[in-house]
Amino acid sequence: MRTSGERTLLRIRVGEQDKWFGRPLHEVIVHEARLLGLAGAAAFKGFLGFGPGPGLPVLIEIVDTDEKVRALLPKLDEMVRDGLITLEKVPVVLSRTAS
Repeated sequence: MRTSGERTLLRIRVGEQDKWFGRPLHEVIVHEARLLGLAGAAAFKGFLGFGPGPGLPVLIEIVDTDEKVRALLPKLDEMVRDGLITLEKVPVVLSRTAS
């Protein structure tokens, strides 16, 4: 499938040591995105950085329709205690899924 057009990029910055009920927070966020049927998510561990908590930063990126991305925001409001959440409109040039 090939898609293009405008989508919403959700970017979440948390710490590598942040937890949600004993599980790494970044793993829980990616799992929640999958449960909501979002197109995909990726988590990247930073090798340098700082913020309010200890440890290195982890950045999670999710791109999908605005409606689907915003459906995740209430859950993130519960889970992300120290971090940063941003939204931006992005042009998607190409998105392919193997068939």
